[in-house]
Amino acid sequence: MSTSQRFGSAAVEHAEAVLVEQYPRLVRLAYLTLPDTLGRHPRVLLAHKAVQRALPRAGTPAAPAPAEAGTDEPDRHLTLVRSRVLRAALAPSGTAGGTWARIGRPPVPPFVWGLRLWPPAGGIDEAARTLSGAPAPVRAAFVLHHLDDLTQDETVRLLGRAGAADPAGAVREALALPVAEELLRALRRPEFDASVVSARPTDLLRRRRRARACWAGLATLALTLTVLSVSAPSPDPDMRPAAGPGASGALDPARLQRVPSDAWSDTARVDFTAWPARGGRTGDRDLLARALGTWAAPGTTRITAAPGTTAEPPPRPPQLLYAGDVDGRAVVLLRDGDRVVRYGETGTGSGGRTLDVTRTDEAGVTTAAALTLSRAPDGASARYLLAPWIAAAATRDLTRAGDTAQTLAFAADGVTDPAAVPPAPAPAPAPAAGAPCVTWPVIELTSSTRIVEKHSFVLTDLGALSPVHLTHTPLPDGPAAPARQPREATGPEARAAWAPLACRLGELRSGGYRAVNVWDFAAAQLPDGAGRAVWSCTRASGWAGPGDVTVRLRLEAGTLQDVTRARSTAACGRFGQHLLAGFRWRSPAGRWYLLAAGSRQVTGITATGAVRAGSADRTLAAPWTGPDGAVSLTGTLAGGGTVTALDGAGGGRD
Repeated sequence: MSTSQRFGSAAVEHAEAVLVEQYPRLVRLAYLTLPDTLGRHPRVLLAHKAVQRALPRAGTPAAPAPAEAGTDEPDRHLTLVRSRVLRAALAPSGTAGGTWARIGRPPVPPFVWGLRLWPPAGGIDEAARTLSGAPAPVRAAFVLHHLDDLTQDETVRLLGRAGAADPAGAVREALALPVAEELLRALRRPEFDASVVSARPTDLLRRRRRARACWAGLATLALTLTVLSVSAPSPDPDMRPAAGPGASGALDPARLQRVPSDAWSDTARVDFTAWPARGGRTGDRDLLARALGTWAAPGTTRITAAPGTTAEPPPRPPQLLYAGDVDGRAVVLLRDGDRVVRYGETGTGSGGRTLDVTRTDEAGVTTAAALTLSRAPDGASARYLLAPWIAAAATRDLTRAGDTAQTLAFAADGVTDPAAVPPAPAPAPAPAAGAPCVTWPVIELTSSTRIVEKHSFVLTDLGALSPVHLTHTPLPDGPAAPARQPREATGPEARAAWAPLACRLGELRSGGYRAVNVWDFAAAQLPDGAGRAVWSCTRASGWAGPGDVTVRLRLEAGTLQDVTRARSTAACGRFGQHLLAGFRWRSPAGRWYLLAAGSRQVTGITATGAVRAGSADRTLAAPWTGPDGAVSLTGTLAGGGTVTALDGAGGGRD
């Protein structure tokens, strides 16, 4: 005899009534839980799809929420529908055993012909950007607790029913997210209805051309099947057209997207999408055709792609950013979605061609402020193409905190004079230490007052197409003070923090990073009169989200000691603000100590293992009198809970 529960017709009717009544809330829950790697159009469609498919069919097996004391019938059916929406929204990330994890493909949204849909500006889309980078169960817990007003226990139970692996952990992480109260109040207002979307047509002329091309292609195919022909060999094997139905359109120079020259000053999206087409050869059809053809069929062309970036040809006509001659070489910059490609050639032969590809996910005012156009043969200098919103440029030496800025001139089309770049690492046969690093040139850019007032920032060249943005987070004022945000590395305090660390940037070359932040999270007096030391965490954030971190101890003399490292972690970032680190340190007197420090919310540290000690503060210095051995560190957090020491495995909050 089967004991499995099944949905009856009455239960389905109740569930439908609840779904219709709560539709905007359920769409909001699905939209913010779905993978943040999806574009806004498919995410909107998938959110509505998840809610509408949450209605069960009569007679299907069910595991409805138990009727608890004090829980009325509508709430019980709302819990049932919420759990089905969550299960559908969590499935793509593999959290609830979804098919995406098994077959490696994203879910297919409903197909909408001729329209692109997205949430209106502000509201739910702002929340989506705020929660970007947090795991899907954490985003779901945030919505359920902060916006749907479920208690922590109710949220844990609901996530468990939906198949989340660690519901309690997701709720703890959601409670720790630094979200502005103004955003929460805005999201609760009626005008921020998550089911309201904006609709715009796709490219109407492009659709018309594609329809004509489709009919022409079918006619050509029918003719080809009846005639046997031999194709003449291409005079240039590197310029064979790419396969695919949209290849010919994407490779047509006449269809390249071109942005008006003043678009950047009248848009809320100040990034690569606002770059106009610049350079002296933007009308050179032959050059643009060679650039597009090489991208589609590179042949023997040397290709350099940033980590996690594909060099596949564009599915649609890309945006033209630049085409011109730079230091005797033709250069073309093209943008396709979240990629920028630099094509270079010396002459028109295939032997002198290069293709460089970089990621530009969610680039902004600073990370879309410059691209590297060319490098000198000796690698000592480079020319940059600056964004149209850059009003002034200068160079500095990052190793010297008091260095005076030197003006960097640039032409009307944004191309700079040659600027010194950091020294490249020594070749493999050279000694491991290489030449000593005595200087680290950076560029300091100032934005136009047409978009922001008195905004300067620092970029450094790490050998990639896109320079890296440098920031600094100063020491906290105290445990009761609000968390500080990264600041531009332009002030005296930031320069003093970066000066001893500058040469360590060489370790990050070719790593595909978008920004590097130095977070000074603690300071303490060292034993045996060694002076004051600052604990800092250097986070190099990749374009894809995860980053690599290194914790260091910075002594008064400016010397550094590495404490620990971790790769592909959220630590020391927006969603990893609780930090604890420690290591074995030898004082100038020759004695060994266990040193440890925690971030702002750490109120106590406990050490076990080879050293047993404790501190009622966020720093610890304990004599290491016994033999070498493993030490476990645990920090107590002001808001409850604990944090473990960062190590190669990442560490984190318990």
